[in-house]
Amino acid sequence: MYRLFSDSDCDITPEIADRYGYFILPMPFEIEGEMVYPYQGFREFDFHGFADKLRAGAMPTTSALNSAEYIRYFEPTFANGEDILYIHFSSQMSGTFKNMQPAVDELLKKYPERKFYSVDTLAISICALNMLYEAGEMKLNGAAPEEIIAWVENERQHFATYFYADDLSFFRRSGRVNGLTALMGNILGLKPIITMSKEGKLVSIGTERGKSRSNRRLLSYMESLGESVESHRVLVASCDAPETAEELKALILEKYPSANVIIVPTNPTVVCHAGPGTVGVCFHAVSR
Repeated sequence: MYRLFSDSDCDITPEIADRYGYFILPMPFEIEGEMVYPYQGFREFDFHGFADKLRAGAMPTTSALNSAEYIRYFEPTFANGEDILYIHFSSQMSGTFKNMQPAVDELLKKYPERKFYSVDTLAISICALNMLYEAGEMKLNGAAPEEIIAWVENERQHFATYFYADDLSFFRRSGRVNGLTALMGNILGLKPIITMSKEGKLVSIGTERGKSRSNRRLLSYMESLGESVESHRVLVASCDAPETAEELKALILEKYPSANVIIVPTNPTVVCHAGPGTVGVCFHAVSR
């Protein structure tokens, strides 16, 4: 027997976790002097309230789990006689996995009969979540860990994601653009278009002016790269941008009437860096 693990950076919520049996590792952040571990001790995250704090000038910082925390989260499953399959966000985006390995090594010495599997989605947010959905269904249908790992490794380059940030000020805070560029971009209504690279990194691929044109730009990527779009979920990311996300969903359904389009609240880690108002899409593609 084994249990699925994932993490809050993959946009997984307790509701989804319950459906497929995932344990959610919390990727912590600090805001206004408080360290927050998503979904530890609570099931509902106040995405709107969090976004409002950022709009008001709060400057959260993201953090990494340490080895002791990984042991605390993993050990109960091993002690219960189950193996672990951890499907995680891109290792290219955090040093947290360097802290994880010593914890796993220590636990395997203590529980030598247990196995620890992990697979890198080379993604974050909705791009990772799309794979979690399908991996969860495989688990429910009796798939072994090795089968799920093989599927993720084969399919991860076929889940493409594109999104745009609404306010360049948040990229300025994180050092990704300078102050003058952010100011001029906001005045002109420029939205940076960002994608996940094949290597699992976030890269900027251009700009668009205005939300409506940006939404149509995202749809154009679906039209040019999409493969079996209506056979897989289409996920729309919303960083507290419900109206813009609904507009994008409507555009997608106009082009793909049978698509299963789901609007997903974006995890706090991504919102910390991209800011409220960010909107994105993930779909099945020929390639990233």
